[in-house]
Amino acid sequence: MKWQVEIKFSIIVVCLFCFFMSAEKSFSNDRDNVSAKKKIMVEMQIKARGVNATNVLSAMEKVDRHLFVPQAFRENAYLDSPLPIGYGQTISQPYIVAYMTEQIKPQKNMRVLEIGTGCGYQAAVLAEIVKEVYTIEILAPLAEAAKKRLKLLGYNNVTVECADGYKGLPEYAPFDAIIVTAAPPEIPEELIEQLKIGGKMIVPVGTSFQQLYLIERTEEGTKQQVLLPVRFVPMVKSE
Repeated sequence: MKWQVEIKFSIIVVCLFCFFMSAEKSFSNDRDNVSAKKKIMVEMQIKARGVNATNVLSAMEKVDRHLFVPQAFRENAYLDSPLPIGYGQTISQPYIVAYMTEQIKPQKNMRVLEIGTGCGYQAAVLAEIVKEVYTIEILAPLAEAAKKRLKLLGYNNVTVECADGYKGLPEYAPFDAIIVTAAPPEIPEELIEQLKIGGKMIVPVGTSFQQLYLIERTEEGTKQQVLLPVRFVPMVKSE
């Protein structure tokens, strides 16, 4: 009877070993699959369309976009498309995230303000490059979820605030750059005032027809450049 018990125990050990090896292989395959998708995204959707800053390309390849979208849309996370994240909001397409990031010329020592945290993806991309990221989300459930997600993923250089993006964060100003990821009908002057001299702000402006503006604050005022037509969700203002 003893040998029968030993055989049964051996079978159990072998089965458990096979199970864990299979699970590890599946995890490894999933990880490799994500890595391959990110490389294709960067090469075909971003670099091929003119984004060349190496720090931006590297950040786009590091951040796992699928962790910032609802489970139902994860299969499409690395396609060049915006995706719904709830509450009538979206995560921007990868190319636009990379393009807007490149336009502010991010560097390691910079402090950047983002208006419109959403799921936290743009903040994560910025956090891979710059020293500090401050990000505002007016919708409390999205702000809280993004804060938890970013902390869980180890982005300790990101501060998430639930507030009115039109007002910015004057208590942390001035900023080296500002990225606005929702469209106000007009350029928010209060945000320009929170830029350093020489600082850049990129913002989609308009209602039914929107243009992406790059604004630089100067000693004399501002320099404005229209970059391209875009389509963003409207920027929400508190009552």
